[in-house]
Amino acid sequence: MADDRIERVLRQKLRSAGRQIGEAKRAYRHARRSAEADLPHGDDGRARIVCRRHAERRAVELDPEHRPGCFDPQSQDCQGCVEDIRSGDIETW
Repeated sequence: MADDRIERVLRQKLRSAGRQIGEAKRAYRHARRSAEADLPHGDDGRARIVCRRHAERRAVELDPEHRPGCFDPQSQDCQGCVEDIRSGDIETW
């Protein structure tokens, strides 16, 4: 009888923890999308920006630090691009 009660309490706690994890994941995704909300996105979820380094339109995924997948830390153009993304001044299409 005590074992049944312990098992029931553990299940309730595990379900509660699972719900909290799910809520935290949804909140993180929402916050990340909000930070990128000013950029136009394609159907695939990639941000549509104009690459400074290659002067071409690109659909790119942004990492949590708002750097495009094509980011080259050695390139001044790429560094400027990231600054523009963060400030909302990036050229888009």
